[in-house]
Amino acid sequence: MAKHPPVTDADRQRVVGLHAKGKSRNAIATELGRSSRTISKICAEHDPPLSFERTRTAAATAAKKADGAALRAELQLNAPDAAGKLMAQMFAPTKVFNFGGKENDYNEVQHDEPPFHDKRDIATAIQALANTALKLAEYDKATGHEDDRSMLTDLREALIEALIEARTRTGR
Repeated sequence: MAKHPPVTDADRQRVVGLHAKGKSRNAIATELGRSSRTISKICAEHDPPLSFERTRTAAATAAKKADGAALRAELQLNAPDAAGKLMAQMFAPTKVFNFGGKENDYNEVQHDEPPFHDKRDIATAIQALANTALKLAEYDKATGHEDDRSMLTDLREALIEALIEARTRTGR
């Protein structure tokens, strides 16, 4: 590890001057070829101690949190629709196909409903969507980002509607 020369009074004066110009701690560190930790120590030892304005950082952090909350809300809103589409596939006519044989022939058969293993895969996908929505809702509840109406309630209602619609469509 390369050792830096000791901090001189000239270094301290440059830090104070650059700080007065509104430079950030990292910008000062880069310009002087020192670590940000060294710059922080110099600023802390100054009389009076120098601090770096963090309102821009706080605003950027708040914006990032808001963007994350909006993305989670969008995912929660889209999950019931996606789950409903999957639920409808469980009871819809389907084409089963494969390639095989010596000549790698294509064969297909039409069925009233998907085979059991496909239904199981669809159910797993629905469960994954529901679990994702649940985890997002729990996260938002724990961090104070939940809406008045629970996304879980919306997800449950959408799944019930999709099931009823799929059964009505197929006559079951």
